[in-house]
Amino acid sequence: MNTVTERGLSTQGPRPTALALIERLIGFNTVSRESNLGLIEWVRDYLTGLGATTRLSYDSTGKKANLFATLGEGRRPGLILSGHTDVVPVDGQNWDTDPFVATIREGRLYGRGSADMKGFLGLALDAAPGYLAAMEAGTLESAMHYALSYDEEVGCLGVRGLIRDLEEIGMKPAGCIVGEPTSMQPIVAHKGTHRFRCLVHGREAHSSYVTHGVNAIEYAAQLVVFIRQLADELAQNETRDYGFTVPYTTLSTGVIRGGIAANVVPKDCEFQFDMRTLPNARAAELDARIRARAAELAMQMQHVDPESGIELEWSSSTDGLNASEEEAIVQLAMQLSGEHTTGRVSYGTEAGLFQKAGIPSVICGPGDIAEAHRPNEFVALEQLARCEAFLGKLGAQTLAAR
Repeated sequence: MNTVTERGLSTQGPRPTALALIERLIGFNTVSRESNLGLIEWVRDYLTGLGATTRLSYDSTGKKANLFATLGEGRRPGLILSGHTDVVPVDGQNWDTDPFVATIREGRLYGRGSADMKGFLGLALDAAPGYLAAMEAGTLESAMHYALSYDEEVGCLGVRGLIRDLEEIGMKPAGCIVGEPTSMQPIVAHKGTHRFRCLVHGREAHSSYVTHGVNAIEYAAQLVVFIRQLADELAQNETRDYGFTVPYTTLSTGVIRGGIAANVVPKDCEFQFDMRTLPNARAAELDARIRARAAELAMQMQHVDPESGIELEWSSSTDGLNASEEEAIVQLAMQLSGEHTTGRVSYGTEAGLFQKAGIPSVICGPGDIAEAHRPNEFVALEQLARCEAFLGKLGAQTLAAR
């Protein structure tokens, strides 16, 4: 078992400088609940050392930041290489190695974020000197940009501020490659991801006097059942898109909690549910139907206690991606990857937000999404080598904004 800075690696893997950068990134504990500033400032210093201009945008606490960097300041805006810096927790997972120490074994690089998505980020950083050389040689006429965000795993929160920054300064990059793990197949579409939190407030009573109380759990259950019925309706009637594993919009309740004892009519209940919409589906229309049913239930509750009710909060929303295979950014990704087909995925990414901002986007990166978020997360060295070749070719053929 070797750390990536040791030799004796598979000849199918990327060069040692790239592996060392991936190792460094994995070494930063950037679980979403933690600060990412250590990683962001280290990457900023690395790119500044290469002559890049950099811009940080912070969250409200100042403990997290996005980084936007440009190689080739003064040139026409070119492509963005984009990735998130946060990773999911390792709590309760049974790892065979330290999740924050990159480890190579049997042709795989293990570590939290190795696939999702510090492998891509390390390779993109390692490609930067080559892009500068291509600019000096005249084979790369446009700038190259790096976009590193925070809190993607909890609702694509950070990248929204990064995109606002670009809009404020009037920068319009030619396109964006989001390096989520796709096994290096260009992905042109993904579903929208929407998360909701519902708080039901009733009135406590002794369970022998149920008519004196308003049972928050039971009213929450009625709304959960309605959401399930809506999901069944979509499963039966929505126009299919068979490019997705689940070819229709889905809704599912994932968390519910309430009550204090079996003999107490519960005053409060909270549940959270998730909506995954096809790219052309309108989440707002589904939200309106759920709110209408919640209002009906609240009126029933208030006949007993005017202080009771239901609060429904749309806690996060990430737009779906819906690109065309004919778009230049997609054609470029297909050419560089050597893939002749594109795909669709059900998970969400930041690509839909870049597309909504008018930046043509495609998803293409090393590794398998099935290995992300799991204990012993890994990316195959062969996948890293493929991505390294993909990124290296960008120095000779890229897009430029018009």
